[in-house]
Amino acid sequence: MDWKEVNIYTKTEGIDILCAALMDIGIKGFEVKDPEDFKEFLRNKDGKWDYIDDDLLKLRDSESCVTVYLPGDEQGGEMYKDMGKLLQRLRDNDKDEIFGTLRTDSENVREEDWANNWKQYFKPLRIGEKLLIKPSWENTDNEDNRTILEIDPASSFGTGQHNTTKLCLELLEGAVHKGDRLLDLGCGSGILSIGAMLLGAESVVAVDIEQNAVTTAAENAEKNHIPFMKYTAYCGDVISNKELCEKVGDDYDIITANIVADVLIAMKDIFRQKIKKGGTLIISGIITERKDEVVSAVVSAGFEVKKEADDEGWAAVLLTAI
Repeated sequence: MDWKEVNIYTKTEGIDILCAALMDIGIKGFEVKDPEDFKEFLRNKDGKWDYIDDDLLKLRDSESCVTVYLPGDEQGGEMYKDMGKLLQRLRDNDKDEIFGTLRTDSENVREEDWANNWKQYFKPLRIGEKLLIKPSWENTDNEDNRTILEIDPASSFGTGQHNTTKLCLELLEGAVHKGDRLLDLGCGSGILSIGAMLLGAESVVAVDIEQNAVTTAAENAEKNHIPFMKYTAYCGDVISNKELCEKVGDDYDIITANIVADVLIAMKDIFRQKIKKGGTLIISGIITERKDEVVSAVVSAGFEVKKEADDEGWAAVLLTAI
C-alpha cells in the first residue's frame, strides 16, 4: 500500500490542540517540527554540542508543521476529507489566532520508503518493571533479565514509544494473571495483546478496522513465539458489524482499547457485554481534557474506576466491571 504524506502548517501554541483534534478523528501518528523546540535547545545546549548539522539549523527558521500519514486507499481518502473539514472548523473558530494558516501540502509515499525511513526512530525501550520492547533489527543488552517483546509495527500504531501505549502496558503489567482471556479492540501492531500473552495471559482475540494492522499483529505474535491457535485476529468494526461483534465472543477477563475518545464512548456497552463480572478494562488514547467525559460514559455502562495514569497530556484508565 502507498501512503499520502500531509503537512499541516500551524503555530507553536496550536500544535498540541491540533494533534488532539486529529486523534479524535482517528489519525494516530504525527511527526512534529517546531522551531521553538530547536531554539530552546540552542539556548540550553551544553559544551558537548560543538557541531550541529546544517539541516537542523534550517529548522530554526522554519514554520511549525504537523505531518500525518494516511493510507492510500478508500479509507485514507475518507480520513483526508474528514481532516479537511476539521481544519476548516479550526480556522473558522480561531478567534485567538493560535493555529496560523493551517495550510496543507501533500505527496505520495511508497510503501518501501515508509517501511524503512521510520526505523531510525524506533529503539529498544524498557517499560514498567518487566518488559523490554525491541524491534527485530536491533540488538540490545538485557542485563535486568526482562521479558522481551519484539515488535515490528510496519505501518500500524504501537511501538511503546507513544505515551498511550506505554501507559497501557504499565497498567497491564499489574493486571494480567496466568490463564486470562484478553480482547484487544483497536489492536494496531498487537503490542498490548502480545505483551499480555508474554505476561501470562492464556489467549487473545485482537480486532482492528485496518487489515494491515490485523496482518501485522498476527505476524508480531508469531515473532514472539505465540501459538497461532491462541492468538486470533479479526478485521472489522465491532460497533457497526453485529456479526463480527458476536464472533469475537464474550466472558473476557481483560479488555484493552487504546483508541480515541469518541470511539471509546461509542464502545462502552460493548465493553460491558464482552467482559465478565469483575473483569478488567484498560482504556487509553484519551487526551486529559476529555478524560472525565470518557470515564463518565464508561462508568455509566457498569464499570468502576480503579486506577488512573497520566503522561504528558494523555490518560489511561483501569476499570473493573461491576
